[in-house]
Parts: sequence; structure tokens; C-alpha cells
Amino acid sequence: MTEPRNSHTLATALIAGISVLTGTQVGAQSGPIVRDAEYYILEAQNGEEWAREDQEIDAALAQFQDANDGKPPNVLYILIDDIGFGDLGSETLNMIRGYKTPAINQFAAEGMRLARMYTEPSCTPTRVAFMTGRQPHRNGMGNTQVELAGFGLAEDEVTLAELLSDAGYNTAHIGKWHMGDIRESWPNYQGFDFAAFPIHQQGQLTIYHDDAADEEVSIGIGDNNYDDLYTMDRWLRTDASRLATGVEGVRNEDVREVHMEPGERWNEAKYHEMNVRYQEQAMEQLRSLAAKDEPFFLQYWPLYPLTGPRTTTSEYTTPNGGHYVEKMKLVDTWIGDLLAEMETLGVADNTIVIIMGDNGHFTKYAPQSGYTPMIFRGGKGATTEGGVRVDAFVRWPEMIQAGSVVGDMVHVTDLFTTLARVAGATDAIPRDRVIDGIDQTSLLLNGEAHGRRDYVFLYNIDKLEAVVKEQYKLAIPGGNIENAILADFYDLFRDPQEKYPVSTEIGAWGSAKFVNMIQRHFLRKQKYPDTPPGTGVPYDGIVNLRPETKAVVEEFFFMRQTPEQ
Repeated sequence: MTEPRNSHTLATALIAGISVLTGTQVGAQSGPIVRDAEYYILEAQNGEEWAREDQEIDAALAQFQDANDGKPPNVLYILIDDIGFGDLGSETLNMIRGYKTPAINQFAAEGMRLARMYTEPSCTPTRVAFMTGRQPHRNGMGNTQVELAGFGLAEDEVTLAELLSDAGYNTAHIGKWHMGDIRESWPNYQGFDFAAFPIHQQGQLTIYHDDAADEEVSIGIGDNNYDDLYTMDRWLRTDASRLATGVEGVRNEDVREVHMEPGERWNEAKYHEMNVRYQEQAMEQLRSLAAKDEPFFLQYWPLYPLTGPRTTTSEYTTPNGGHYVEKMKLVDTWIGDLLAEMETLGVADNTIVIIMGDNGHFTKYAPQSGYTPMIFRGGKGATTEGGVRVDAFVRWPEMIQAGSVVGDMVHVTDLFTTLARVAGATDAIPRDRVIDGIDQTSLLLNGEAHGRRDYVFLYNIDKLEAVVKEQYKLAIPGGNIENAILADFYDLFRDPQEKYPVSTEIGAWGSAKFVNMIQRHFLRKQKYPDTPPGTGVPYDGIVNLRPETKAVVEEFFFMRQTPEQ
């Protein structure tokens, strides 16, 4: 079902928009989806055309379902970690890098390239944005935690997996999750029927262990890498082997840690085994889900290409010679295997497949990783374009034009709303909170210039650091702005690396417009205040917690409660 839209005059729409910003709020599951303020500016001017498009879209989706035994499409979503714009999908740019991604290049040619896909600046916030359709500054999930945190995605958040599950989909998550170390935040408690995932992320898994310490990928950890003559605080240094590693579980049941015995040391070989296992499980889940009568949502988030020590790779096979690059070559092969298996299983034609990155490069490990920013400036953790612009490709045979490229702006939250639409789950999207995701089904089905977004607010944790409107970008260093006329504006078409501010030229006419845009945004946040993340006991819900891991939790709470007086 589509979101209801009103066909009204511009004046009526503007009045309605103002009332939405300042007045009446409907019930949690009735009325239109609650949007950020800027959406209503666009709807007021384009709502009638969108309503006509929506009628055509409904007919196209109905026709697809009629030809697909009455079922909506399957969904396979592949999210690759720390890959910058231009690193995938283009043989020419592959040549510049000195390595090849032939499987993803072929996939890109078979579908649509989203040339202007925005994400959040780092791992956790992008994943939260996709799963909830909400930018993570709204739910306390804007920061990326490396080890014990005691918080995570709250159970009150409604995820795409929950929407699709309620709409009749079978769901499975394989690979990185990174949305909390408490039970309510885990994928099998957030709508997935089966989940295999690490509790933490690659900081623990490939940087904090003995092999990485030996190569000084991390400094100051490992008992054999420094003299502890002056060490007094034995809890200071993170030991990856004491933390929980990979777990598996089914819907709403406790999980089990796998492939890790009490007293065992975590190392790079075990990290590689984990990556191989997730690829094998993704293949297994694909076969299992494809054999059922219901549509499926399979989510595969590889841990590679992010890896630490070089010496644990036995052979380097690209002219680039970077260790991330070597792993990306492997991930490309694995993705090719998944896509080939879809053909074998006969589900390729009725499945939407999305392949994309989560944020820019981990530039702290450049250039030895093999990656540096290529098209845009900056990387992971930054709100420059290099931190939040990623490669993104979507394939849906006979529905999305093969070989197409669109320059319309898309944000990762839009995938939540769009996939809910094509799955028939729009009515289940909550109406009691702001949903940042915009339905971009028209862009996918109709192509270039049929998008419904021309803006994005770029946050770093909880600070608004930039605003993009059309091709114009206002930088807000530190999240504070006193005079937009004097602030740095960039024209991203002329200056994609944000090196040459055109502050006078744009600020002369745009400063007040951008300030008003920001004011509307924050007024909206006052009406729909941000909420905190879920909190709890780390690892509660892992049934076979190792003794050394229990000790880490005890230390965590002691440090959190000290001093008591």
C-alpha cells in the first residue's frame, strides 16, 4: 500500500505543512508518515505529480506480484564495510586502483547505479539508518563503539526486518551487525528469524589481537610486545580474546557463542575462519530461503575487506598490493558466487539485490590498506563527501532498467521506506516518530530525475556538521554556525572534493535559506525529541559465556560505578 498523498494547491499544501511542523499529531499507526520539515517543502510543490506517479507504481507492483504467484519480490541486501566511492562497479576505476572487482562490475551493469548515495559517517550509524529509516541522532545510536558499551538499538525501534516479517517474509542476517552488545539490540531480537554475527566489529576482531600487536597494527597491547614494568592498570588494554566473539541464534531466543573455547586466544586465523563461515552461511541461508513458499529478506554484511596484519595473507595477487584490496578481491568473488547461486535457484528475476558501501575509507590505515580517497575528500568518520558518499547498485530484472545511472540524491534511510513500499509494508511504518527515509520507488522504476529528495542533513554522532541541498553544501564545523553568509559553501558539481569555497557567491542568496532550513529541522526535533538507546548488561543473553568474558563484564561495571561515594 502506498502512503496516502493529498492533491492540493501549493497554498493549501504550505498551510498543511506548517500545521504539521507546529501542531496536530495523529496516532502512532494512522495518518501519513511523519517526515522531517524539509520534505513538506518538496511535497507542497511536487505532491500532485507524485500522486500520479504513485498510481502508476501501484499498478506496476501489482503486475509484478501477479506474475510472481501473488508475492512481492525477495530482497538481498549486501553492505560492504569501509569502501570509498569509485572502488567498485567500474573496470576503468579498477584499473586506476590496480585491482579488479569483476562480479560487482557485472552486477552494476545489470542494474542501476545510484551515483549520489549518502550514508552516515561510520559503521553503526549507517546500519541503524538502514534498519530503522531514521538517522541515528534521533535514537542515540550515532556513535561507533569498539568494545563493551552496555547500550544498543532500542527494542522500541521498528526495523525493516520486523516490517517485512510481519508482511510474510522469512528473514535472515549474516555477518557484521554492530548495533549494540545488549540482547534487545541483536538482529534475532530485531526481526530476523536467524542470525549469525559478531557482537563487536573489526576493531576487536582484526586489530586488538596478538597478531595485530606483533605487526604494530595496534600499539600497546599484547603481553609480548612491551615491558610491563610500569603497568599498574591491568584493565586498560583491550584483549580481544576475553570479549565475546561470534554468536548465532534464532528469533527471540538467547544466542550461543560459536568456535571459541574457554581460554582460547583469538587471532587472525580465527578471524579469517569467521569470514569464510559467514560466506558459507549466506549461501546456506539463500538456498534454504529460496526453497520456501514465502518471500525472503536475506541480509549479508561481510566483515572483509577490513583486515589488520599483512603477514597473515600468504599471497598478494594484485598490482595494488594492499591488504584491504586483497580481501575486497575475495569478497567480490564471494558475491559473484551468491549471484550465480541465485540464478541456479531460479530466484534472480524476482529478487531485488542491493550492493553498497557503508561509509568512506578507513583513512587511518591508508595507504598501506591499498585505499585512499579517490573521488571525494575525506573518509570514515567525516561528513565531507568522502566519508558519506558510497558506491551503490540496485538490480531488479525487468523492473529497473539495466545499465542505468541516476544522479538523484538518495540517503541510506530511503532504502527502508522504499523496500517497505515494494513489500507492501508501508502501512506498518510507525507514525509516532520522524521517519527520515523517503520512498524512492519512483526513482528505481522510472529512472533519472524521478527521485524525491534534494537534501540531506549530515550528522557526526549528535552534531549537525553539514547540510546539502541540491548540489550546494554548507559546512558547519563543530556543529556551530553563527553567520551563514561567512560560512563555507561548496558547489559539489564544480568542486566534488570541497576544496574551493564559493561562500560569497552562494551565501549572498543562500545563507538565509539554509539557516531557515536548519531552523525548521531543529523545530521538528523539538516536536519529536530524540530518544536514548536501549541499555542493559553487556552479553546478557549469551548462554555459554566464557569465564574470562564474565570477568570483563564485571570489570566494566566496576569501572562504570567507581567511585560510588
